[in-house]
Amino acid sequence: MGDALIECVPNFSEGLDHSVVRALTEAIESVAGAMVLREELDPDHNRSVITFAAPPLAAGEAAFRAIAAAVKRIDLRSHAGAHPRIGAADVVPFVPLSGGTMELCVEIAQALGQRVWTSLGVPVYFYEQAARSHERVRLENVRRGGFEHPRLAPDLGGPALHPSAGACCIGARKFLIAFNVNLKTTDLGVARSIARAVRESSGGLKAVKAMGVRLAASDLVQVSMNLTDFERTPLDVVFDAVRDQAAQQGVEVAGTEIVGLVPRQAIADAASRSPQWRDLDPALILENRLEAAAKAKMKA
Repeated sequence: MGDALIECVPNFSEGLDHSVVRALTEAIESVAGAMVLREELDPDHNRSVITFAAPPLAAGEAAFRAIAAAVKRIDLRSHAGAHPRIGAADVVPFVPLSGGTMELCVEIAQALGQRVWTSLGVPVYFYEQAARSHERVRLENVRRGGFEHPRLAPDLGGPALHPSAGACCIGARKFLIAFNVNLKTTDLGVARSIARAVRESSGGLKAVKAMGVRLAASDLVQVSMNLTDFERTPLDVVFDAVRDQAAQQGVEVAGTEIVGLVPRQAIADAASRSPQWRDLDPALILENRLEAAAKAKMKA
């Protein structure tokens, strides 16, 4: 494993209670070598995303501690939000960074899944590169039906889900950019129609997943997207497609949002064609956060 570095981006079904998310972050930070790069809460989605990087063994340990904290503190029986979910620790993907490989991330995912089931009693689904069958590669297939009505039996445990924590989807994948575009309308149908137009599964842009959601707090709607291969379909191309589709329906863009972090190359590529991307907050760039975290660690 040497000096390999792994990114993990766990998504938790809690976006309202800051104390709960702080406990999840502290669980990750309690592992030597784990560097938390970003912590985000979304009240409309009722979801939080914590991005961290660590050497392989530390990555698996930190993810386990965060999952255990989520199982203890999050009860899906009283959870509601705009985003689909099947578990308290809903999605836990591992991504290879410097020195890491996809094979190594699959190993970490498989070992973590076994531990989550045997130690916490939470059933596990494996997805993307860690999937055990073709139908489980795509996260949306695994999570279809949600906590209340899961369509697929878990890979480990089950068939019934944990009564309060549901199941955990653990995977290994390439870098994913979570990119949202907010629209100046309350018409959810507009967001959903645009999502259908741009997502790959409906004949739209390659490597783009999209859904329309309502943002109750801001009285807007959103096209919420995952870009699974920014080299095939860059950020600026996705934004332009959503903006153009909205314009055809007489709707303006209210703003954009990146959830998690984005590789420097993805921004450089977009900025080479669309100057607006040159003004992106440097704190949203993965490499910048890694460099800052490494400097802070050296000073500690």
